[in-house]
Amino acid sequence: MRRFSDRHALQTLSELNVTPLLDLAFVLLIIFMITTPLMDNSVDLVIPSSEAAERAIDPSAVQTISINRDALLKLNGAEMPLPQLEAELVALKEARSEIAVVIRSHKELPVQQLIDVMDAVQRAKITKVGVVTAPETP
Repeated sequence: MRRFSDRHALQTLSELNVTPLLDLAFVLLIIFMITTPLMDNSVDLVIPSSEAAERAIDPSAVQTISINRDALLKLNGAEMPLPQLEAELVALKEARSEIAVVIRSHKELPVQQLIDVMDAVQRAKITKVGVVTAPETP
């Protein structure tokens, strides 16, 4: 690009004027910022189907382990110590391979005792494990 000037004969410009490009970029940025939240509600979603949904866990296969504040263990309401709990879980796993376990622990229970129960579930080779929580109240 050459520029003609009376003071200087023919002088070459070595830099580009980027101001119009920046203006365009900012205008596009503002347009996208305004329109993006509006597009969320306008999308119609069709939820995909899955074969796994048909093979959901049978509610009768779910075993509940409860641990109170004093670390008292209960399997489906029956009180038992940790070694007996592990033996019961192994027997239940052998009887029914698709067994699932839900662990309900007290909020103030030390974490180590919860981990001990989860280790017993893992040693029983039960892979479907859930921990029950309650939503926080504001």
